[in-house]
Amino acid sequence: MLTPFGEGVWLECGPVSFLGLRLTATMTVLRAADGTLLVHSPLPLTAEREAAVSELGLVAHLYAPNTFHHQWIGEWAAAFPTARLHAPAELAAKRSDLRIDRFHDQPNSPAIDGVHEIPVRGFRLAETVLVHGASGTAVLADLVHNIGRPDHTWTRLYSKTMGFYDRVALSRVLRWTSFHDRNAARASVDAVLDHSFDKLIVGHGSPITSDARQALAAATSWLPTTAPPR
Repeated sequence: MLTPFGEGVWLECGPVSFLGLRLTATMTVLRAADGTLLVHSPLPLTAEREAAVSELGLVAHLYAPNTFHHQWIGEWAAAFPTARLHAPAELAAKRSDLRIDRFHDQPNSPAIDGVHEIPVRGFRLAETVLVHGASGTAVLADLVHNIGRPDHTWTRLYSKTMGFYDRVALSRVLRWTSFHDRNAARASVDAVLDHSFDKLIVGHGSPITSDARQALAAATSWLPTTAPPR
């Protein structure tokens, strides 16, 4: 069920499975400054979800935040054919079936009113973080997790082993394998932290309703704090 999260922000979580893990994925709806809607990392399209989003207003933007959170965006593009589909350039090779209207890093392309986009450089998932100014909310996909204390045995064991059980953190396996330039990633995270936000929506797990900048800063403290001398 789509539920309000802040001024012009709604979200819904649904179950997903990956590598035998039982997690949740989060779909976020943001109201842009021009009154239109952006659907971020959509869940499977159902009649109920389509109706719930349509009741909020005009869907003008569909947003694939990285090269992993895109599974159901094609269904939404078919249901909302006038919406612009935003995605990382790297997704075009992976999803030749998608009509991508705008790449995240495309220069001179129209911005989304009231929504700041911050690409995470050096991250192999090609993720872009959004900051919704009106609500003071940052929205991300896989830069950090917040899965809490899962009951499922394998998910609990894996998350404890990989350092993201019951804490805002990134899995160690992603830290080890998914960053080809940690200094660039550090600069990108600092650019996110330069924005004003107090709430954080993550791709997997519960949203953070207060002190979100501090939580994100702590969760990314493993990245280098200074670039090496030239």
